Amino acid sequence: MTRLAAGALLALALSGAALAADYTVQPASTLGFTGSFQGASFEGSFRRWRAAISYDPAQLAQSKFDVDVTMASVAVSDKDQQSALPGKDFFDVAQYPDAHFVTTGFRQVGGKVVADGQLTLRGVTRPVSLAVDFRPQGRNATLDVAGTLKRLDFGVGGGDYADTSVIGADVKVHAHLVMTAK
Repeated sequence: MTRLAAGALLALALSGAALAADYTVQPASTLGFTGSFQGASFEGSFRRWRAAISYDPAQLAQSKFDVDVTMASVAVSDKDQQSALPGKDFFDVAQYPDAHFVTTGFRQVGGKVVADGQLTLRGVTRPVSLAVDFRPQGRNATLDVAGTLKRLDFGVGGGDYADTSVIGADVKVHAHLVMTAK
């Protein structure tokens, strides 16, 4: 083998080692949120969403999350909230059918990883940071993310619903992804 061929093989091997692993998200995965209404906490989830995950805790610079959420797939247990959330005052799914989150980078904070990214919701794009808990299990892994956003920053529940003493300002988002390496 010539030095040139050996060098090319070495370069290919090293470039492959620097790539984060791509994962397929399994149906058992969940994407949800917690809000508050009149001082009581309530849970919600989204039934339809897609996540492209490329992640390796040793190669954070090459890692990426790209998530699209179908906002009309929101589900909460209260029938009044269920009918209100897709409407114009909240998610306005007729005009803004999808939300999108994409990472802009990852950073270590103490022993934890934080995913920084941009969330676009109701046509408004703002930075959002999510705590990351990644647990590999052979070719499989679980990935839990959690963070808090301000609903009014995205125009969710503004106008008559901007009173944060009735509908809380903070919304906690959380996901539990069950994944298999591609």
